[in-house]
Amino acid sequence: MNFEQLRKIIGGILLVSLIALGFSKPVQQYITIPNQLTLFEGEHYKLPTSVPVSATLVNDNQAIELEQSKKSLMVNASEQGNDEMVLHLAGIPIKKVDVNILKNFRVIPGGQSIGVKLNTVGVLVVGHHQVDTQTGKVSPGEIAGIKVGDIITQINGKPIEKMTDVAPYVQDSGKTGVPLDIVVNRENEKINAQLKPMKDKDEQTYKLGLYIRDSAAGIGTMTFFHPGTNKYGALGHVISDMDTKKPIIVEDGQIVRSTVTSIEKGSNGDPGEKLARFSTDREVIGNIKRNSPFGIFGELNKDIKNGIMDKPMPIALSHQVKEGPAQILTVVDNDKVDLFDIEIVSTIPQKFPATKGMVIKVTDPKLLEKTGGIVQGMSGSPIIQNGKMIGAVTHVFVNDPTSGYGVHIEWMLNEAGIDIYEKGKAS
Repeated sequence: MNFEQLRKIIGGILLVSLIALGFSKPVQQYITIPNQLTLFEGEHYKLPTSVPVSATLVNDNQAIELEQSKKSLMVNASEQGNDEMVLHLAGIPIKKVDVNILKNFRVIPGGQSIGVKLNTVGVLVVGHHQVDTQTGKVSPGEIAGIKVGDIITQINGKPIEKMTDVAPYVQDSGKTGVPLDIVVNRENEKINAQLKPMKDKDEQTYKLGLYIRDSAAGIGTMTFFHPGTNKYGALGHVISDMDTKKPIIVEDGQIVRSTVTSIEKGSNGDPGEKLARFSTDREVIGNIKRNSPFGIFGELNKDIKNGIMDKPMPIALSHQVKEGPAQILTVVDNDKVDLFDIEIVSTIPQKFPATKGMVIKVTDPKLLEKTGGIVQGMSGSPIIQNGKMIGAVTHVFVNDPTSGYGVHIEWMLNEAGIDIYEKGKAS
């Protein structure tokens, strides 16, 4: 008899003794199984017990089957439904577990480099500038109380959608001397202001004293595509304006194919970056409907393939992700998607959506040699573990470019408007 077998026997005796003495709560905590277990059809799940236990089904509707052995207890999810099982230790019931079996669900992993073009709601104020007038330098926008990060949505009661909408109002106001009635969105609040443009003495035109922008562009990585709905998710984090550092409120947008031209290798304190260009034809392959803390989301209008894993694969819920080896799909050269080794250092079985669910570390020698680890533009790269898609790369640790955060795929699907928990819907 080895030490591990002896430890389990002693542990079992102690647990039974605790139960006999009425200490059921500590025993239930020692049996490290959640009170509710969610699985997908056809999934096999080994119960993570610290001691050997047995189980019986309470309301057996054939949603699950149990395989009992001396060393393990396996739950087989045979068909959609709900069941209850009671765990026993030495014949004494110690814990009840609700088992929820979900409809089989699959997505196609991405990994492709994509170009992103966003159009904002209104025009975004990204800075102030001084207008050189006859009486001195002044910023009319700053005087009116317009702040960096404000979004101008209306002028004189008319909607503003792009930068070219602004200029006619500015010149008319300057000539008539009537201030502009401006409406801005600031932190989800509507603010009214009056702004009087000033005339630049050199250019002889009227100006607001504001730097504004109505669009943004960049690159990232496709995370997943759901063939049943054409919905996709990418990036794994919100797109923020480069100047204001605030999330961009999206009116609409498009994604196109992109090609990685070179890599700026990361080092401690200096995150690297993928340098890429949009495809020459700039063919739009999908729209952008949402820019959220979990990435960008919309629908594809073109089939996309990564050339490695182009068939739908199952996903893992946050509580099913394990510490240990995994892989990512990403592009580091031209438009070729490659598979690289990483390690899941830690993972949190989250009950509610959160952006930082995993800590990951790049272990693949080829990727470390090429990029130094995780670089900007790699965000959204899908993470694969044990034949399942589990999440996406999101952020790099600035002081350790080999490591970073990952987001669970469960929450990205939720943001895409795909209900994996809805009953009766096939993938």
